Amino acid sequence: MLTHSEAKLLFVGKLDTWDQQKGGIPAGLPCIALPLAPKTSYETWDSIIAKTQPMPGKPARDGKDIMFIMYTSGSTGTPKGVMHSFERGTAASVGFDAYTNREIGAATPYRVLSYLPLAHIFERACVECAGFIGGRGHVFFAESLDTFVQDLQRAQPTVFISVPRLWLKFQQGVLAKMPQKKLDKLLSIPILGGIVKKKVLTKLGLQHAKLAGSGSAPIPPSLLEWYRKLGLNLVEGLGMTEDFAFSHTGRKGSGKPGYVGFAHEGVERRFSESGELLIKSPGTFVGYYKQPELTAESFTPDGFFKTGDKGELGADGQLKLTGRAKELFKTAKGKYVAPAPIENMINESSMVELSMVSGIGQSAAYALVVPAEGLRPQLKDAAIKASFEAEMKSVLDRVNAKVADYEQLRMIVVAKEPWSIENGQLTPTMKIKRAKIEAAVEGNVDKWYETKGAVIWA
Repeated sequence: MLTHSEAKLLFVGKLDTWDQQKGGIPAGLPCIALPLAPKTSYETWDSIIAKTQPMPGKPARDGKDIMFIMYTSGSTGTPKGVMHSFERGTAASVGFDAYTNREIGAATPYRVLSYLPLAHIFERACVECAGFIGGRGHVFFAESLDTFVQDLQRAQPTVFISVPRLWLKFQQGVLAKMPQKKLDKLLSIPILGGIVKKKVLTKLGLQHAKLAGSGSAPIPPSLLEWYRKLGLNLVEGLGMTEDFAFSHTGRKGSGKPGYVGFAHEGVERRFSESGELLIKSPGTFVGYYKQPELTAESFTPDGFFKTGDKGELGADGQLKLTGRAKELFKTAKGKYVAPAPIENMINESSMVELSMVSGIGQSAAYALVVPAEGLRPQLKDAAIKASFEAEMKSVLDRVNAKVADYEQLRMIVVAKEPWSIENGQLTPTMKIKRAKIEAAVEGNVDKWYETKGAVIWA
C-alpha cells in the first residue's frame, strides 16, 4: 500500500508489532515518529513542533481535493485504493453526527472508545471525522488488546461500535459465568430482571451506552436479540469503504433482526435487474486510485455505485441483505448457492466462532467451522468433543430444514486451526478471506466428501 499509494511521508504511531512491520517500509521513505511510537531513529513530531512555526492564517483545501486514499479490506483479493474528497467526506460526517444526536439525544454526553484501526472506514468516518464535525464529547483510546476490558470500563461509552466477532466474544464471556438457562430465569423475574440486566451491561462497560452498532459482517439475529433483551440498543448497519460507510443503519426501537436498517439522509438506492443493490450516497468515493477502468465498471451511467450486495426491502423500507453477488458459487447441481445467509444461521450456535460455506463443483455444499475460542482447548476432552459434535449435527439439521434442497449442506468440517489476521485468513476488519481459506484446504476437500458422517475433523 505504501508503494501503490506513492506515499511521500510516513507517520509511525503506537504499534505493538513494529519489528514485523518496519521491514515493509520502502527504502528512502521519510518517517516521523509520533509521541507513542516504538523506539526508532526517526525525527520526532514533538521536536519538529518545537522548532517550527505554525502555518499562518487558516489553511483550507478545496472540497474536490482528495482527503485520503482508504484501502479496502482485501476480502475478495488485492486491496483497492478508494479515493475520498473533502466535500464528500464532510457531507457523510455531518450525516453521521446528525444521526448520532438523534439516537442518543442532545442532552446525553458523547463518549466513545476508539479501538478499531483508523484504516477501517467505519472507525475513520464515525469516530474520527464525525468527531471533528460534532466537536463535542470525549474520545477515549484503547491501550492494547490486553487492557481492552479495562479501557472500556474507563471510557464508559455512550456510543459503542464493534464487529460481530467481538459481540460474540462478549456474550460467550457472560455465559461462561452465567449459563443461558439461569440468565433467562433471572431476567424473567420482575425487578430482579432489571438488576441483572444492569449488572451484565456494567460488567461489559456498556451500562451507559445509548447506541451500540454492529457492522463489517452480518450479525446472527439471535445474537442481536440477546443484547436487546439486556436492554442494549444494538443496531446493525451497512457501509462500505466506497461510500464512506454512510449508507444504512437501524434506528432505536425499529431495528429488525436480519435487516441493516434505513437509508441515511441523502442516500438513494435501487436494485438492478439481477437484484444487486445500487447506492448513491453523499459520501460516494471519487474513484479507485490508478484504476480508472475499474472505477468506470463500478458505476451505472447515472452515478449509482454497484455494491455487489444482493438484497430486498421490507414493507417499512428497511434493507435486508441476502448475500454477496461475487460470493455466489455453483455446486454440481448447477444451482447458485449464497453462502452468507447460511453462515449466519451456523454462527447462531454459541459453540461456533466463525464459519465458511463452500463446495464449488461438488455434489453439495459444505461448511467449515472454527469452534468458539473458549471451547477450543477443551475439545481434547472426549465428552466435550462429543457434545460439540452433537451440536454441529443439530446445526446441520436446522440449516438443512430451512434452505432450498440445492443449498443443503453435505457436512460440517471442523477447521484444524482458527482463522486470524496473522495467518492471512481474516482481513483487518475480521471478515473471512474465502479464497485464502479455500486454497488452504483445497487438497483435502475430495477426501472429506469420501468420508462418511455429518461432522468431520479437518
